[in-house]
Amino acid sequence: MDILQKIEGLEGKFHEINLLLTDPAVIADQARYVRLNREYHDLERVLKATNRYKQAVMELASAKEVFFHEQDAEMKELAREEIDSLEAQLPALEEDVKIQLLPQDPEDGKNVVMEIRSGTGGDEAALFAGDLFRMYTKYFEVKGFKYSVSSFSEGAVGGYKEIIFNVTGQNVYGTLKYESGVHRVQRVPATETQGRLHTSAATVAVLPEADEFEVHINEGEIKWETFRSGGAGGQNVNKVESGVRLRYMWKNPNTGEVQEILIECTETRDQPKNKERALSRLRTQIYDKEHQKYIDDIASRRKTMVSTGDRSAKIRTYNYPQGRITDHRIGYTIYNLAAFMDGDIQGVIDALTVAENAERLKEANL
Repeated sequence: MDILQKIEGLEGKFHEINLLLTDPAVIADQARYVRLNREYHDLERVLKATNRYKQAVMELASAKEVFFHEQDAEMKELAREEIDSLEAQLPALEEDVKIQLLPQDPEDGKNVVMEIRSGTGGDEAALFAGDLFRMYTKYFEVKGFKYSVSSFSEGAVGGYKEIIFNVTGQNVYGTLKYESGVHRVQRVPATETQGRLHTSAATVAVLPEADEFEVHINEGEIKWETFRSGGAGGQNVNKVESGVRLRYMWKNPNTGEVQEILIECTETRDQPKNKERALSRLRTQIYDKEHQKYIDDIASRRKTMVSTGDRSAKIRTYNYPQGRITDHRIGYTIYNLAAFMDGDIQGVIDALTVAENAERLKEANL
């Protein structure tokens, strides 16, 4: 079927949603308004790609008309050059329309909560977790993403046993979702006297931030505690109980299991702000747990684990002696480890995006 036949009726739907978004009744229903707003932007993206494709098709037809009917040799040659150029562009423009037609992950546009935890390897794993955190913050600078640390626990010789931070910006989850999983490092630790190569690991979790109306929390059942924040910050830190801790008993709707969720936040010196951020993290954790079945279902249908699946799976190895990074999901290997650890990770994210899109196009028979 011609690609243009697949998009018939989309313009009408686009204008219909545009009108609905100005309806006071829709604006008052925040859940519906957000859903329609996302659909509007998805359609807008498809139509922009379609218009680029249509324009190229029209220009190609016009150039062919000139080539076959023009008598002037110079004009004929110019038309031939334009035909060659447009015919070379059309496959990529058509591919772009197909990719835009794929259902977008509704989570992609969300901000995220990222968690990096040291795994096997003791002190060296904590140092590696610190290296990963630095790598991501350097990448955020390039992308224009903002981040703020919610809580952390330092390793004995540096790095982090655990660090949790929020990342905000444009299409943050869509960009960072590929980073969830186990990251493995092979190198000689600074503490190693025999010069032996060690293998350590750290886990990265990227959780889409939940909106208030997506998760039901009975705030009356939250147990709050306050405590004095430790670490740097002057006398105020030691005298004022600005740190907050919440405990919440959550029942998993998929399994019926009840478990306690414990969250601490010492991000600011302002207790109300820390409460607000702890509550935001609670929403995100519950949203993530409730949507895990949906994520597992997608993963089970896929032959590769590009952006979903088991967070305990080893996704990437960082080999320092060889200066090599290998992403095991798509067999992608590069030899620019120093630049990669300095935040130059866009190449592997692009490769993962291309691999997933190819897989999804095949599934959709586009």
